[in-house]
Amino acid sequence: MAGLRTVRTDVGGREQFWQRTLRGWDTAFWILLAITAAFTVPAASGPGRRAVTVAAFAALAVGYQLLGHRGARLASRALTQSYLVVLVVATTVVTWSAELGIVLLFVAYSQIWFFATSRVAGVLWTVLLTTGVVAATALRVDASPDELPGIVGQSVVGLVFAIGLGLWVTYVAEEGEVRAQLLDELNAAQAALAASHHSEGVLAERARIAQEIHDTLAQGFTSVVMLAQASSAELAVGRTESAQERIGQIEAVARENLAEARALVAAFAPPALEDGDLAAALRRLGERFAAETGTPVRVDVDAPDTADPVPQDVAVAVLRGAQESLANVRRHAGASSVHLRLTRRSDEVELAVVDDGRGLRPDDPEGNGVRGLRERARAGGGSLELTGSDGAGTRVRLRLPTGGRA
Repeated sequence: MAGLRTVRTDVGGREQFWQRTLRGWDTAFWILLAITAAFTVPAASGPGRRAVTVAAFAALAVGYQLLGHRGARLASRALTQSYLVVLVVATTVVTWSAELGIVLLFVAYSQIWFFATSRVAGVLWTVLLTTGVVAATALRVDASPDELPGIVGQSVVGLVFAIGLGLWVTYVAEEGEVRAQLLDELNAAQAALAASHHSEGVLAERARIAQEIHDTLAQGFTSVVMLAQASSAELAVGRTESAQERIGQIEAVARENLAEARALVAAFAPPALEDGDLAAALRRLGERFAAETGTPVRVDVDAPDTADPVPQDVAVAVLRGAQESLANVRRHAGASSVHLRLTRRSDEVELAVVDDGRGLRPDDPEGNGVRGLRERARAGGGSLELTGSDGAGTRVRLRLPTGGRA
Protein backbone atom coordinates (compact mmCIF):
# COMPACT_ATOMS: atom_id res chain seq x y z
CA MET A 1 0.00 0.00 0.00
CA ALA A 2 2.95 2.36 0.47
CA GLY A 3 3.47 2.60 -3.26
CA LEU A 4 -0.21 3.37 -3.83
CA ARG A 5 -0.13 6.10 -1.21
CA THR A 6 2.76 7.71 -3.06
CA VAL A 7 0.90 7.55 -6.36
CA ARG A 8 -2.35 8.97 -5.10
CA THR A 9 -0.95 11.97 -3.20
CA ASP A 10 1.34 13.31 -5.92
CA VAL A 11 0.29 15.48 -8.82
CA GLY A 12 -0.03 12.51 -11.17
CA GLY A 13 -2.58 10.87 -8.86
CA ARG A 14 -4.51 14.15 -8.59
CA GLU A 15 -4.58 14.43 -12.38
CA GLN A 16 -6.17 10.99 -12.61
CA PHE A 17 -8.76 12.05 -10.04
CA TRP A 18 -9.59 15.19 -12.04
CA GLN A 19 -10.07 13.26 -15.25
CA ARG A 20 -12.23 10.58 -13.64
CA THR A 21 -14.61 12.95 -11.81
CA LEU A 22 -14.59 16.15 -13.89
CA ARG A 23 -18.03 15.67 -15.41
CA GLY A 24 -19.72 15.36 -12.02
CA TRP A 25 -17.86 18.36 -10.62
CA ASP A 26 -18.81 20.42 -13.69
CA THR A 27 -22.48 19.73 -13.10
CA ALA A 28 -22.29 20.50 -9.38
CA PHE A 29 -20.35 23.73 -9.98
CA TRP A 30 -22.75 25.22 -12.52
CA ILE A 31 -25.83 24.33 -10.48
CA LEU A 32 -24.40 25.75 -7.24
CA LEU A 33 -23.06 28.85 -9.01
CA ALA A 34 -26.43 29.58 -10.61
CA ILE A 35 -28.30 29.15 -7.30
CA THR A 36 -25.79 31.30 -5.40
CA ALA A 37 -25.88 34.06 -8.01
CA ALA A 38 -29.70 34.05 -8.01
CA PHE A 39 -29.77 34.79 -4.27
CA THR A 40 -26.67 36.96 -3.98
CA VAL A 41 -26.97 39.48 -6.81
CA PRO A 42 -30.39 40.86 -5.78
CA ALA A 43 -29.10 41.19 -2.21
CA ALA A 44 -26.30 43.54 -3.23
CA SER A 45 -26.86 47.09 -1.91
CA GLY A 46 -27.02 49.58 -4.73
CA PRO A 47 -26.45 49.39 -8.47
CA GLY A 48 -22.70 49.80 -8.16
CA ARG A 49 -22.16 46.86 -5.87
CA ARG A 50 -24.71 44.80 -7.82
CA ALA A 51 -22.68 45.41 -10.96
CA VAL A 52 -19.49 44.41 -9.12
CA THR A 53 -21.21 41.22 -7.91
CA VAL A 54 -22.36 40.30 -11.42
CA ALA A 55 -18.85 40.97 -12.75
CA ALA A 56 -17.32 38.79 -10.04
CA PHE A 57 -19.70 35.90 -10.81
CA ALA A 58 -19.00 36.32 -14.53
CA ALA A 59 -15.23 36.31 -13.91
CA LEU A 60 -15.62 33.18 -11.79
CA ALA A 61 -17.65 31.41 -14.51
CA VAL A 62 -15.20 32.36 -17.26
CA GLY A 63 -12.22 31.48 -15.07
CA TYR A 64 -13.67 28.08 -14.29
CA GLN A 65 -14.32 27.29 -17.95
CA LEU A 66 -10.98 28.56 -19.30
CA LEU A 67 -8.70 27.67 -16.39
CA GLY A 68 -10.27 25.20 -13.96
CA HIS A 69 -12.20 22.91 -16.30
CA ARG A 70 -9.58 23.12 -19.03
CA GLY A 71 -6.73 22.58 -16.56
CA ALA A 72 -8.38 19.48 -15.09
CA ARG A 73 -9.12 18.09 -18.55
CA LEU A 74 -5.54 18.70 -19.70
CA ALA A 75 -4.05 17.74 -16.33
CA SER A 76 -2.35 21.16 -16.16
CA ARG A 77 -1.25 22.22 -12.70
CA ALA A 78 -0.53 25.79 -13.87
CA LEU A 79 -4.08 26.30 -15.16
CA THR A 80 -5.82 24.82 -12.12
CA GLN A 81 -3.74 26.85 -9.66
CA SER A 82 -4.41 30.00 -11.70
CA TYR A 83 -8.11 29.26 -11.40
CA LEU A 84 -7.79 29.04 -7.62
CA VAL A 85 -6.41 32.60 -7.66
CA VAL A 86 -9.49 33.74 -9.62
CA LEU A 87 -11.73 31.78 -7.21
CA VAL A 88 -10.25 33.41 -4.09
CA VAL A 89 -10.40 36.91 -5.58
CA ALA A 90 -13.96 36.53 -6.94
CA THR A 91 -15.28 35.08 -3.67
CA THR A 92 -13.64 37.87 -1.68
CA VAL A 93 -15.14 40.51 -3.99
CA VAL A 94 -18.64 38.97 -3.82
CA THR A 95 -18.40 38.79 -0.01
CA TRP A 96 -17.58 42.50 0.04
CA SER A 97 -20.22 43.59 -2.50
CA ALA A 98 -23.26 41.60 -1.32
CA GLU A 99 -24.62 40.67 2.10
CA LEU A 100 -25.30 37.07 1.01
CA GLY A 101 -21.97 36.78 -0.76
CA ILE A 102 -20.67 34.56 2.02
CA VAL A 103 -22.94 31.79 0.63
CA LEU A 104 -20.45 31.50 -2.21
CA LEU A 105 -18.07 29.90 0.28
CA PHE A 106 -19.92 26.58 -0.15
CA VAL A 107 -18.83 26.60 -3.78
CA ALA A 108 -15.38 28.03 -3.13
CA TYR A 109 -14.31 25.62 -0.40
CA SER A 110 -15.38 22.56 -2.42
CA GLN A 111 -13.57 23.92 -5.49
CA ILE A 112 -10.39 24.48 -3.49
CA TRP A 113 -10.29 20.89 -2.30
CA PHE A 114 -11.07 19.59 -5.76
CA PHE A 115 -8.29 21.52 -7.49
CA ALA A 116 -5.66 21.55 -4.73
CA THR A 117 -2.73 19.30 -5.62
CA SER A 118 -2.12 18.12 -2.05
CA ARG A 119 -3.57 18.28 1.46
CA VAL A 120 -1.11 21.00 2.46
CA ALA A 121 -2.03 23.06 -0.60
CA GLY A 122 -5.73 22.62 0.25
CA VAL A 123 -5.19 23.90 3.79
CA LEU A 124 -3.16 26.91 2.57
CA TRP A 125 -5.73 27.89 -0.07
CA THR A 126 -8.54 27.52 2.50
CA VAL A 127 -6.72 29.78 4.98
CA LEU A 128 -6.02 32.33 2.25
CA LEU A 129 -9.68 32.37 1.17
CA THR A 130 -10.92 32.67 4.76
CA THR A 131 -8.53 35.56 5.38
CA GLY A 132 -9.86 37.36 2.30
CA VAL A 133 -13.47 36.74 3.37
CA VAL A 134 -12.76 38.11 6.87
CA ALA A 135 -11.23 41.26 5.38
CA ALA A 136 -14.07 41.67 2.87
CA THR A 137 -16.75 41.20 5.54
CA ALA A 138 -15.07 43.71 7.82
CA LEU A 139 -14.93 46.28 4.99
CA ARG A 140 -18.54 45.65 3.94
CA VAL A 141 -19.97 46.21 7.42
CA ASP A 142 -17.37 48.83 8.32
CA ALA A 143 -16.58 46.80 11.43
CA SER A 144 -15.17 48.48 14.51
CA PRO A 145 -12.20 46.99 16.38
CA ASP A 146 -14.60 45.50 18.92
CA GLU A 147 -16.54 43.66 16.16
CA LEU A 148 -13.48 42.12 14.51
CA PRO A 149 -13.01 39.28 17.05
CA GLY A 150 -16.61 38.13 16.42
CA ILE A 151 -16.11 38.14 12.65
CA VAL A 152 -12.79 36.33 12.97
CA GLY A 153 -14.26 33.80 15.40
CA GLN A 154 -17.13 32.94 13.09
CA SER A 155 -14.75 32.66 10.17
CA VAL A 156 -12.39 30.41 12.12
CA VAL A 157 -15.27 28.05 12.88
CA GLY A 158 -16.04 27.93 9.19
CA LEU A 159 -12.35 27.48 8.43
CA VAL A 160 -12.00 24.50 10.77
CA PHE A 161 -15.15 22.92 9.37
CA ALA A 162 -13.97 23.49 5.78
CA ILE A 163 -10.53 22.00 6.46
CA GLY A 164 -12.00 18.98 8.28
CA LEU A 165 -14.55 18.39 5.55
CA GLY A 166 -11.96 18.93 2.86
CA LEU A 167 -9.53 16.46 4.39
CA TRP A 168 -12.27 13.87 4.75
CA VAL A 169 -13.50 14.35 1.18
CA THR A 170 -9.91 14.16 -0.08
CA TYR A 171 -9.37 10.92 1.84
CA VAL A 172 -12.53 9.41 0.39
CA ALA A 173 -11.56 10.53 -3.11
CA GLU A 174 -8.05 9.13 -2.77
CA GLU A 175 -9.38 5.82 -1.47
CA GLY A 176 -11.65 5.75 -4.49
CA GLU A 177 -8.63 6.30 -6.71
CA VAL A 178 -6.81 3.43 -5.00
CA ARG A 179 -9.79 1.15 -5.58
CA ALA A 180 -10.01 2.32 -9.18
CA GLN A 181 -6.32 1.57 -9.72
CA LEU A 182 -6.70 -1.85 -8.12
CA LEU A 183 -9.74 -2.54 -10.30
CA ASP A 184 -7.80 -1.55 -13.41
CA GLU A 185 -4.93 -3.82 -12.38
CA LEU A 186 -7.37 -6.64 -11.64
CA ASN A 187 -9.03 -6.25 -15.03
CA ALA A 188 -5.63 -6.23 -16.73
CA ALA A 189 -4.57 -9.34 -14.79
CA GLN A 190 -7.83 -11.10 -15.69
CA ALA A 191 -7.37 -10.21 -19.34
CA ALA A 192 -3.78 -11.51 -19.27
CA LEU A 193 -4.91 -14.68 -17.49
CA ALA A 194 -7.70 -15.23 -20.01
CA ALA A 195 -5.24 -14.78 -22.86
CA SER A 196 -2.84 -17.22 -21.19
CA HIS A 197 -5.59 -19.79 -20.68
CA HIS A 198 -6.68 -19.34 -24.29
CA SER A 199 -3.13 -19.92 -25.50
CA GLU A 200 -2.77 -22.97 -23.27
CA GLY A 201 -6.09 -24.28 -24.53
CA VAL A 202 -5.04 -23.80 -28.14
CA LEU A 203 -1.75 -25.62 -27.53
CA ALA A 204 -3.51 -28.43 -25.68
CA GLU A 205 -6.04 -28.80 -28.47
CA ARG A 206 -3.27 -28.85 -31.06
CA ALA A 207 -1.46 -31.54 -29.07
CA ARG A 208 -4.67 -33.56 -28.75
CA ILE A 209 -5.41 -33.36 -32.47
CA ALA A 210 -1.79 -34.23 -33.30
CA GLN A 211 -2.04 -37.29 -31.05
CA GLU A 212 -5.36 -38.32 -32.60
CA ILE A 213 -3.87 -38.03 -36.08
CA HIS A 214 -0.87 -40.09 -35.01
CA ASP A 215 -3.05 -42.76 -33.41
CA THR A 216 -5.49 -43.04 -36.32
CA LEU A 217 -4.61 -41.56 -39.69
CA ALA A 218 -0.84 -42.03 -39.51
CA GLN A 219 -1.21 -45.67 -38.51
CA GLY A 220 -3.78 -46.22 -41.25
CA PHE A 221 -1.48 -44.73 -43.85
CA THR A 222 1.33 -46.93 -42.57
CA SER A 223 -0.89 -49.95 -43.15
CA VAL A 224 -1.72 -48.74 -46.65
CA VAL A 225 1.96 -48.31 -47.49
CA MET A 226 2.89 -51.75 -46.17
CA LEU A 227 -0.03 -53.44 -47.94
CA ALA A 228 0.84 -51.64 -51.17
CA GLN A 229 4.44 -52.81 -50.90
CA ALA A 230 3.24 -56.37 -50.29
CA SER A 231 0.90 -56.14 -53.28
CA SER A 232 3.73 -54.93 -55.51
CA ALA A 233 5.93 -57.81 -54.36
CA GLU A 234 3.21 -60.37 -55.01
CA LEU A 235 2.44 -58.94 -58.45
CA ALA A 236 6.14 -59.10 -59.28
CA VAL A 237 6.10 -62.88 -58.79
CA GLY A 238 2.74 -63.39 -60.50
CA ARG A 239 0.64 -63.98 -57.38
CA THR A 240 -2.32 -61.94 -58.62
CA GLU A 241 -4.91 -63.44 -56.30
CA SER A 242 -2.89 -62.53 -53.21
CA ALA A 243 -2.22 -59.10 -54.68
CA GLN A 244 -5.94 -58.55 -55.26
CA GLU A 245 -6.61 -59.55 -51.67
CA ARG A 246 -4.06 -56.99 -50.48
CA ILE A 247 -5.66 -54.35 -52.69
CA GLY A 248 -9.01 -55.11 -51.08
CA GLN A 249 -7.39 -54.65 -47.69
CA ILE A 250 -5.93 -51.35 -48.86
CA GLU A 251 -9.41 -50.19 -49.86
CA ALA A 252 -10.83 -51.26 -46.49
CA VAL A 253 -8.08 -49.46 -44.57
CA ALA A 254 -8.49 -46.34 -46.72
CA ARG A 255 -12.24 -46.29 -46.10
CA GLU A 256 -11.69 -46.68 -42.38
CA ASN A 257 -9.12 -43.88 -42.41
CA LEU A 258 -11.61 -41.68 -44.26
CA ALA A 259 -14.22 -42.42 -41.61
CA GLU A 260 -11.66 -41.64 -38.88
CA ALA A 261 -10.82 -38.33 -40.55
CA ARG A 262 -14.48 -37.35 -40.77
CA ALA A 263 -15.04 -38.35 -37.14
CA LEU A 264 -12.00 -36.34 -36.07
CA VAL A 265 -13.23 -33.25 -37.89
CA ALA A 266 -16.74 -33.63 -36.50
CA ALA A 267 -15.45 -34.57 -33.00
CA PHE A 268 -17.44 -37.80 -33.07
CA ALA A 269 -16.47 -41.05 -31.42
CA PRO A 270 -14.19 -43.31 -33.53
CA PRO A 271 -16.20 -45.30 -36.12
CA ALA A 272 -15.04 -48.54 -34.47
CA LEU A 273 -16.94 -47.49 -31.32
CA GLU A 274 -20.15 -46.35 -32.97
CA ASP A 275 -22.03 -49.28 -31.45
CA GLY A 276 -20.48 -48.56 -28.02
CA ASP A 277 -19.02 -52.08 -27.73
CA LEU A 278 -15.34 -51.82 -26.83
CA ALA A 279 -14.80 -55.58 -26.80
CA ALA A 280 -16.19 -55.94 -30.32
CA ALA A 281 -14.05 -53.05 -31.52
CA LEU A 282 -10.91 -54.74 -30.13
CA ARG A 283 -11.82 -58.02 -31.80
CA ARG A 284 -12.30 -56.28 -35.15
CA LEU A 285 -8.97 -54.53 -34.67
CA GLY A 286 -7.24 -57.85 -33.99
CA GLU A 287 -8.83 -59.51 -37.01
CA ARG A 288 -7.78 -56.71 -39.32
CA PHE A 289 -4.23 -56.75 -37.95
CA ALA A 290 -3.99 -60.50 -38.48
CA ALA A 291 -5.31 -60.20 -42.02
CA GLU A 292 -2.86 -57.45 -42.92
CA THR A 293 0.27 -58.90 -41.30
CA GLY A 294 -0.35 -62.63 -41.09
CA THR A 295 0.38 -62.48 -37.36
CA PRO A 296 -2.35 -64.18 -35.33
CA VAL A 297 -4.00 -62.06 -32.65
CA ARG A 298 -5.97 -63.46 -29.73
CA VAL A 299 -8.43 -61.15 -28.03
CA ASP A 300 -9.83 -62.03 -24.59
CA VAL A 301 -12.36 -60.05 -22.59
CA ASP A 302 -12.71 -60.60 -18.86
CA ALA A 303 -15.76 -58.67 -17.62
CA PRO A 304 -18.80 -59.59 -15.52
CA ASP A 305 -22.12 -59.85 -17.36
CA THR A 306 -23.47 -57.07 -15.12
CA ALA A 307 -20.65 -54.65 -15.94
CA ASP A 308 -21.65 -51.13 -16.89
CA PRO A 309 -20.63 -49.92 -20.36
CA VAL A 310 -17.16 -48.40 -20.44
CA PRO A 311 -17.43 -44.57 -20.59
CA GLN A 312 -16.82 -43.30 -24.10
CA ASP A 313 -13.69 -41.28 -23.27
CA VAL A 314 -12.18 -44.32 -21.52
CA ALA A 315 -13.18 -46.60 -24.41
CA VAL A 316 -11.52 -44.24 -26.91
CA ALA A 317 -8.30 -44.20 -24.83
CA VAL A 318 -8.28 -48.03 -24.61
CA LEU A 319 -8.89 -48.41 -28.34
CA ARG A 320 -6.13 -45.92 -29.16
CA GLY A 321 -3.82 -47.81 -26.79
CA ALA A 322 -4.54 -51.06 -28.60
CA GLN A 323 -3.99 -49.42 -32.00
CA GLU A 324 -0.68 -47.90 -30.94
CA SER A 325 0.51 -51.15 -29.36
CA LEU A 326 -0.30 -53.18 -32.51
CA ALA A 327 1.35 -50.50 -34.66
CA ASN A 328 4.54 -50.90 -32.62
CA VAL A 329 4.32 -54.69 -32.97
CA ARG A 330 4.01 -54.27 -36.75
CA ARG A 331 6.94 -51.87 -37.01
CA HIS A 332 9.41 -53.19 -34.45
CA ALA A 333 8.57 -56.50 -32.78
CA GLY A 334 8.85 -59.14 -35.50
CA ALA A 335 6.41 -61.18 -33.40
CA SER A 336 4.79 -64.48 -34.35
CA SER A 337 1.72 -63.92 -32.13
CA VAL A 338 -0.02 -61.19 -30.15
CA HIS A 339 -2.41 -61.41 -27.21
CA LEU A 340 -4.87 -58.64 -26.27
CA ARG A 341 -6.68 -58.92 -22.96
CA LEU A 342 -9.35 -56.50 -21.73
CA THR A 343 -10.17 -56.74 -18.02
CA ARG A 344 -12.97 -54.92 -16.17
CA ARG A 345 -12.65 -54.37 -12.43
CA SER A 346 -14.78 -52.53 -9.90
CA ASP A 347 -13.62 -49.06 -10.85
CA GLU A 348 -11.09 -49.45 -13.64
CA VAL A 349 -10.44 -51.08 -16.98
CA GLU A 350 -7.13 -52.66 -17.96
CA LEU A 351 -5.79 -53.44 -21.41
CA ALA A 352 -2.80 -55.75 -21.75
CA VAL A 353 -1.06 -56.26 -25.10
CA VAL A 354 1.62 -58.98 -25.09
CA ASP A 355 3.75 -60.11 -28.03
CA ASP A 356 6.55 -62.67 -28.40
CA GLY A 357 8.78 -60.47 -30.52
CA ARG A 358 12.26 -59.09 -30.02
CA GLY A 359 11.35 -57.28 -26.81
CA LEU A 360 12.84 -54.09 -25.42
CA ARG A 361 16.51 -53.19 -25.53
CA PRO A 362 18.26 -50.86 -23.11
CA ASP A 363 19.02 -48.33 -25.86
CA ASP A 364 15.53 -48.30 -27.38
CA PRO A 365 14.16 -44.71 -27.35
CA GLU A 366 10.54 -44.06 -26.41
CA GLY A 367 8.73 -42.94 -29.55
CA ASN A 368 6.05 -40.30 -30.01
CA GLY A 369 3.32 -42.92 -30.01
CA VAL A 370 4.27 -44.32 -26.60
CA ARG A 371 4.74 -40.81 -25.17
CA GLY A 372 1.33 -39.81 -26.50
CA LEU A 373 -0.23 -42.95 -25.05
CA ARG A 374 1.39 -42.29 -21.69
CA GLU A 375 0.09 -38.70 -21.74
CA ARG A 376 -3.39 -39.92 -22.68
CA ALA A 377 -3.31 -42.34 -19.71
CA ARG A 378 -2.10 -39.61 -17.34
CA ALA A 379 -4.79 -37.20 -18.52
CA GLY A 380 -7.41 -39.86 -17.83
CA GLY A 381 -6.11 -40.45 -14.31
CA GLY A 382 -4.57 -43.83 -15.23
CA SER A 383 -1.15 -45.31 -15.90
CA LEU A 384 0.87 -47.02 -18.63
CA GLU A 385 3.46 -49.74 -18.04
CA LEU A 386 5.83 -50.91 -20.75
CA THR A 387 7.94 -53.95 -19.86
CA GLY A 388 10.02 -56.53 -21.67
CA SER A 389 13.54 -57.71 -22.26
CA ASP A 390 15.73 -58.34 -25.29
CA GLY A 391 14.39 -61.39 -27.16
CA ALA A 392 11.60 -62.10 -24.66
CA GLY A 393 8.74 -60.03 -26.07
CA THR A 394 7.00 -56.87 -24.86
CA ARG A 395 4.06 -56.25 -22.55
CA VAL A 396 2.00 -53.06 -22.59
CA ARG A 397 -0.41 -52.54 -19.68
CA LEU A 398 -2.82 -49.62 -19.74
CA ARG A 399 -5.00 -48.91 -16.71
CA LEU A 400 -7.75 -46.29 -16.65
CA PRO A 401 -10.38 -45.49 -13.99
CA THR A 402 -14.01 -45.79 -15.07
CA GLY A 403 -15.72 -44.21 -12.09
CA GLY A 404 -18.41 -46.90 -12.13
CA ARG A 405 -18.96 -50.45 -10.98
CA ALA A 406 -18.17 -53.74 -12.69
